[in-house]
Amino acid sequence: MEKIKSFLINNIVPLMILLFLMAAIPVSKLTGSYLVQEIIERLGRNSFLVLSLLIPIIAGMGLNFGIILGAMSGQLALIFITEWNIVGIQGIILASIISIPMAILLGIVGGTVLNRAKGKEMITSMMLGFFVNGVYQLIVLYGMGNFISIKNPQLILSRGTGIRNAIDLKGVRRALDDIWSFKIGDQTIPLATFFVIFLLCIFIIWIKKTKLGQDMRAVGQDIEVAKSSGIMVDRTRIIAIVISTVLASFGQIIFLQNIGTMNTYNSHEQIGMFSIAALLIGGASVVKASISNALTGVVLFHLMFIISPRAGKELVGSAQIGEFFRVFISYGIIALVLVLHEWRRDKEKKQERKKAFELYVNKGSDN
Repeated sequence: MEKIKSFLINNIVPLMILLFLMAAIPVSKLTGSYLVQEIIERLGRNSFLVLSLLIPIIAGMGLNFGIILGAMSGQLALIFITEWNIVGIQGIILASIISIPMAILLGIVGGTVLNRAKGKEMITSMMLGFFVNGVYQLIVLYGMGNFISIKNPQLILSRGTGIRNAIDLKGVRRALDDIWSFKIGDQTIPLATFFVIFLLCIFIIWIKKTKLGQDMRAVGQDIEVAKSSGIMVDRTRIIAIVISTVLASFGQIIFLQNIGTMNTYNSHEQIGMFSIAALLIGGASVVKASISNALTGVVLFHLMFIISPRAGKELVGSAQIGEFFRVFISYGIIALVLVLHEWRRDKEKKQERKKAFELYVNKGSDN
């Protein structure tokens, strides 16, 4: 009975979503073929971003809302390759290379700030994202065209400064997805994109086995013990955030090449929230997450995204109801997991105090 209770508590989020999907799929009247194709598409589009969250969790830094720093780096890189008219897979590779130094710089800044806010990394990374977003808006709205030369009329506003709100990425649209794909019946599988995601999974598994990965795990378990073991805690935490930020920049490039268009001022704003919601729906927590949690979460979260508007329309004649529901679920899941995390921490502390008291009493009776 205790095992069942523990299982339900540990998996309450994915179980809730599964129950919702079981009820909503018949109501939505969507075909299985359509759902399978949409999930394949969204797995390729979103998995890299969700997987970029894992490294900071290993290092005990919680859910990195600051991955939007990496997303902004990726978007700036895409603006530059569009300006230079570098197309195809060469454009994707060049954009990835250009994004690396920007993402490293922002990762170092983010990691340094988070080291000053130990224990409050999640809210701090969220606030940092808002701040850097303001700097990003300043660069693309006033810097480009004034201090940064942009001549492409499809990018620059008619006044001569500032980037247009929507950018057509036709030069790199599906450049990665279509370089190697496989068709089974009505389903098209972007094998090249899934291969890149597979390489990231291998990288995460590998880094966890390295000295750096072991240091991250030690820091995540107990900072003071890690310090006493000679681990450079602050440096290790900064490296974790830098890796996450660089991976997020790649993830945003993969995401946008699949979409084919970029909303200059908004494309990055919700990726942190939605990626974190997907990871948590997959059964992850603030202190523990795995590759399987990430991939399962992408499937469940995006099934909900696909089904909710259609189910809302079929039930009450308004797809907007479904939109409201999935936004509510996204924020609600994050809130629920944070509450469960604090509840578990409080329960563990009480158990530790109880054990310490019992040990003290037993020692007293022995004497």
